[in-house]
Amino acid sequence: MPPARRMMLTEELVARTLRTEVDPGPDADEVLLGDDAFVAEAARLDAEAGDELWIFAYGSLIWKPVFEPEETRLAVAHGWHRSFCIPLRRWRGTPSGPGLMMALQRGGNCKGVAFRVRHEDRLAALTELLRREVDTPENLRFARWITCVIDGRKVRTLCFWVAPTGRYVVAKQSLEQVAETLARACGHVGSGAEYLRNTVAHLEQLGIHDRNLWRLQELVAHRLGAEVPDSQAPSEAVSLPAPARRKQA
Repeated sequence: MPPARRMMLTEELVARTLRTEVDPGPDADEVLLGDDAFVAEAARLDAEAGDELWIFAYGSLIWKPVFEPEETRLAVAHGWHRSFCIPLRRWRGTPSGPGLMMALQRGGNCKGVAFRVRHEDRLAALTELLRREVDTPENLRFARWITCVIDGRKVRTLCFWVAPTGRYVVAKQSLEQVAETLARACGHVGSGAEYLRNTVAHLEQLGIHDRNLWRLQELVAHRLGAEVPDSQAPSEAVSLPAPARRKQA
């Protein structure tokens, strides 16, 4: 077996990015979802799910789920890729130092994890997922059903933050620009570097090697003071195909 890859973005480097930040709270003009709205939306999604409810995780949901799945499988979302494209003025960023969160954008393929939810837990799990992932009526539209391949079969899965648009997305940035943001951004729940390291480390444990994220952790580590050995050539990022032109569902 080939030797395990060693991440340059170590826990020691991540610790340099962590600091105490005050939660600025939601923007003053935001209309937040209430308890009844979360329950109603969860019931709607539960009804749409049919016989089985699968949740596709590609980022923090892999290493920080809010429910106990009945079944966990590796899955591939064809036609989608991870992208640090959502600006964060809260959580892992601040109004004066915004961070970035991942979403799914069109193009390429995304390997992740699919969780099957127990039938009796579905409503509670969906309610908690909605509370965690969305907070306004406007961004409910980014919780979408996509097709994943699980054990060779196509499965309809629910995924959060799929093809965000408008004020919820920043213009396409290079890996160098993303790395610059993640290396400095921190909010009241943690830093961008911590978010990146946790995601990459858990993907690697699952045998999933995302070349763009791997290159990104190298770039962030370099900005935080890591020394690159002379014998270690920089990794190359994978080139993603241009997204297809189609109407959003």
